[in-house]
Amino acid sequence: MYQDDPHPLPEAMRTRVLDELQRIEREHEVTVLYACESGSRAWGFASPDSDYDVRFVYVPRNDWYLRVDEPRDVIERPLCDELDISGWELRKTLRLMRGANPSLLEWLGSPLVYRADAEATRRLRELGEAFYSPRAVRHHYLSMARKNLRGYLMGETVRFKKYLYVLRPLLAVRWIDQGLGMPPTAFAALMARTVDDPRLQAAIDALLAVKRRSGEAEHGPRDEVLHGFIEAELARADEVREVPVTRGDSGLLDEFLRDTVRQAG
Repeated sequence: MYQDDPHPLPEAMRTRVLDELQRIEREHEVTVLYACESGSRAWGFASPDSDYDVRFVYVPRNDWYLRVDEPRDVIERPLCDELDISGWELRKTLRLMRGANPSLLEWLGSPLVYRADAEATRRLRELGEAFYSPRAVRHHYLSMARKNLRGYLMGETVRFKKYLYVLRPLLAVRWIDQGLGMPPTAFAALMARTVDDPRLQAAIDALLAVKRRSGEAEHGPRDEVLHGFIEAELARADEVREVPVTRGDSGLLDEFLRDTVRQAG
């Protein structure tokens, strides 16, 4: 296994992100409740030239909610150099929470957190567990695996990073099918409970080593061990028919929204 920190974060970038979050709060009159790294850096297999994908949840001032026309509920900063930063307003966030949005659940499980209001983050994570739906999340990851396989891995030469965009969702599906709950954001944690074949483990470790030392566009011949696993796992997943559906109490979302907006105001 990879022995170094799979989630490195330069202190200069952390400082830059924190400064940008403060600027966003001033310019948009909002309070950032939670901000984290998403994507490959949170997963633990960033390349040297990977972007920093910062995602955050924010709450506006009270009067934002007291309008006939609903204002825009997303704040986005255009990609500048290597930094991509965007956030969702709290009501939008909770609507997505109600549908067990996998991206949001991954944010809340990110190992790289820039800022977090302790109480708001605790309640958001509790809501994430309450509204987690194995069927919805499984469908998302299985669709992602199939899409990336068709789009990027059907030729004799492939981009190495695309293997991970198929393997990670497939391992997430395996995690769900084993009844382990919401798949973790960090890839190492995901592998620890879902990969027990030494040949597959060695192939993934070799792939991770290449990905971490090479650029995003690095490519080469297809790996038959990885392809064999992908094909077998897709076939296995298709045979699963009964996947649990869970629905949380929307009143919990309303309560959290009211409490947080009042406190921010």
